[in-house]
Amino acid sequence: MRQYQENVREIMNRPGEMRERERTFAVPEGFGEALATIPAGESLDLEVRLESVHEGILASARVFTTMHAECGRCLEKFTAPFEVEFQELFAYTPTEADEYGVHGDHVDLEPPLRDAVVLALPFQPVCRPDCAGLDPESGEVRDAKVAAEPSAPLDPRWAALAGLLAENNDVDRHTDPGSK
Repeated sequence: MRQYQENVREIMNRPGEMRERERTFAVPEGFGEALATIPAGESLDLEVRLESVHEGILASARVFTTMHAECGRCLEKFTAPFEVEFQELFAYTPTEADEYGVHGDHVDLEPPLRDAVVLALPFQPVCRPDCAGLDPESGEVRDAKVAAEPSAPLDPRWAALAGLLAENNDVDRHTDPGSK
């Protein structure tokens, strides 16, 4: 996947040299498989900083794209901006301890980018922080205000206190100079 490859010929074996690059492209293969994904064809902005060090090429990257998700509470589909950063060393002579290496005159950012994106995608995304989810009885989407009200019948042992609360609210309403 050439979109993820970065040419490092001009900075190889020159510790202290650095290049920054930015580009935008469509994601060739989607990331993620659960409730939150970055689908194939979604636009991805990639900012990369490549630094030559003694051991290899240190790549620092920021990824900006749009996440497509299904709310884990109400099951509504939504999109949200998504950003992730990662840093990886691509070794000149990779050993078993090194996960990634320099291949010829380029580095392939796809494996560490995929790992960073998939691990940063939310496991249970929510469309908004106050999403009340689905009503367990009807299966309909609940309104946040309605969900805050108790729907269970009142325990008869507490009924007298509920009556006092209702009386107190009536008294406050009648004595409030702003209400009519």
